Amino acid sequence: MGGKYMNHQSQAVFSRNSKPVVVMNFTGVYNYEPFARNRQFVWLDCQHLNGTECYCDEEGASALQRMIADYSPQGIHFIDSGNYHYVTKFWTDKLTTPFALLVFDHHPDMQPPLFEHILSCGSWVKDVLDTNANCKKVIIAGASDRLLQEVPKEYGDRIHFYSESSLDQEAGWKAFAFEHVSEPVYISIDKDVLDPSSAITNWDQGSLTLSELEQLLAVVFRQEQVIGIDICGECPATLNLFEEMRETEIDNRANGELLRFFRSFEKR
Repeated sequence: MGGKYMNHQSQAVFSRNSKPVVVMNFTGVYNYEPFARNRQFVWLDCQHLNGTECYCDEEGASALQRMIADYSPQGIHFIDSGNYHYVTKFWTDKLTTPFALLVFDHHPDMQPPLFEHILSCGSWVKDVLDTNANCKKVIIAGASDRLLQEVPKEYGDRIHFYSESSLDQEAGWKAFAFEHVSEPVYISIDKDVLDPSSAITNWDQGSLTLSELEQLLAVVFRQEQVIGIDICGECPATLNLFEEMRETEIDNRANGELLRFFRSFEKR
């Protein structure tokens, strides 16, 4: 897939109006995605960390919290594959005022943890609700209608669902947000909400196209105060070089387009 390019580990300098872009490189996949070849991005090398893949133990959590300590949650953060979606918890823990968490994900990520006190990619939304007093509500957009039935009922007053079957209804979001969203919004996107022609992930995927996702995001940006963004859903390396190149090309295109989209709203 070609050689690695320069190390972007140093602190970046950003224009006054742009939000910082942080790339958290756990698997090495961003080394092969051209959208990330920007000297202004902050690159955080996470490949050496232990206890972070799918499940994040105490050592891994401490290391990640130290790693992002100097960076603002009010930026754009690329956090690698869905195996690391729990990193959203660490970014939102840094917010100091009330917010709503809007998660675009084919999975609710509300499973009880298999191991007590261990954060995981499948339980992190539950952990945010349990531990972050500033998170007033979570909106899950695009999750499988079947998986939504498995969410514990006791969270009903703080978690709301904008299901996969509703995502193409722009008017529906406006009515939904009017009823449920009153705080600034932090957006977290797992690209598994997209169909396989728009992104390739290592989890089962939804049916949304990239264009449809952007149409809904545009409604959110016009209506809400967006205070931070993260994006995951990269496809980890395989043993098939041809498939790897194809998957990386598709994910690179999706990341680059989402970044362009977010930047376009910063300029308005």
